[in-house]
Amino acid sequence: MTQFAFQTTPRLLVEDGSSGRLGAELKSLGARHAMVVTDAFLARSGLLDDALKSLAETGVALTLFDRVEADPPEASVEAAVDEARAAGVDAVVGLGGGSAMDTAKLVALLATGDQTLQDVYGVDKAIGQRLPLIQVPTTAGTGSEVTPIAIVTTPSDEKVGVVSGLLYPDLALLDATLTLGLPPRATAMTGVDAMVHAVEAYTTRHRKNPMSDALAVRALSLLAGNIHRVVDDGSDLEARRAMLQGSLLAGMAFANAPVAAVHALAYPLGGLFHVPHGLSNALVFAEVAAFNLSAASALYGELAPLLPGRLTEGRHDGEGFVQGVSALVRSMPMEQRLSEVGVTQGDLDRLAADAMKVTRLLGNNPRDVTLQDARDIYAAVL
Repeated sequence: MTQFAFQTTPRLLVEDGSSGRLGAELKSLGARHAMVVTDAFLARSGLLDDALKSLAETGVALTLFDRVEADPPEASVEAAVDEARAAGVDAVVGLGGGSAMDTAKLVALLATGDQTLQDVYGVDKAIGQRLPLIQVPTTAGTGSEVTPIAIVTTPSDEKVGVVSGLLYPDLALLDATLTLGLPPRATAMTGVDAMVHAVEAYTTRHRKNPMSDALAVRALSLLAGNIHRVVDDGSDLEARRAMLQGSLLAGMAFANAPVAAVHALAYPLGGLFHVPHGLSNALVFAEVAAFNLSAASALYGELAPLLPGRLTEGRHDGEGFVQGVSALVRSMPMEQRLSEVGVTQGDLDRLAADAMKVTRLLGNNPRDVTLQDARDIYAAVL
């Protein structure tokens, strides 16, 4: 495609220790009272101390919402919005993983207007203005700091998306020191998640373009080249920095060239079984790649050299890529089968049916996915 549109977060700050400048960055956006959206673990960990101290030093009042839940349920998001309204905040910071950043997006969007969360589900349903928004990721995975998407879990355990250009933050602040010491399992899950973003952006059926391709290729090179280093050594700052930047680039890519069947099949695992999003993607990644091989072989062949040669056994073709992805996922310290996260044979029909509802993503897949295909993929990794 030689004609395309491309959007991303307008300003990036990628610098070790930059979270200590959060207050100054908020001040530059005109903020006087900010809500920091995070989870209870991070709030207790001390990891946020420099960032929060910087607010006090610059005179920005703080409301801390530290009750973010994984795969944010509607009630959690609505509670954060209610607190932001009650406190009268004039800026929002998402500080954490994808769940914190997605929640922060929706707080910034909904805290000042009349729309409800249910009003904005879908694509371009959001209207009006949002509060100034800064995103500070603490994991190298979702790329939410550069995407216009927020995912919410409904009371019926379905994952639904809010997609709007209003959700791009004003600033993505990437401080690799915040990712140091992340446990190996969490590091692996989030790292594979970012790899899926790069691969699906590169092979998507719709809106694939030269810019997204270049970002996806560089992202996959950084991620595949460093994921074993960060899993093996949580203190390797150079590798952590590479992973965080790889996640950023993959996020920029899939925000414009959207993800497909891996994510569509992952969503029900998160909604029904509360499997972390990165792990959900990892569990079906290799099997979906194998399913797509007949339609995406040439593109996979272009990506194969980016994987470590020991995983592909030196094969720079589509089959080598699928082999390499499978070997890489197997080498990660996390669950490998659906049965390990509580899925049984009797759950496969419900999983497949729920996956088929994610038409927004399935339509991007390089190969059409039927209900039976979805069930077969789940069954293969049970």
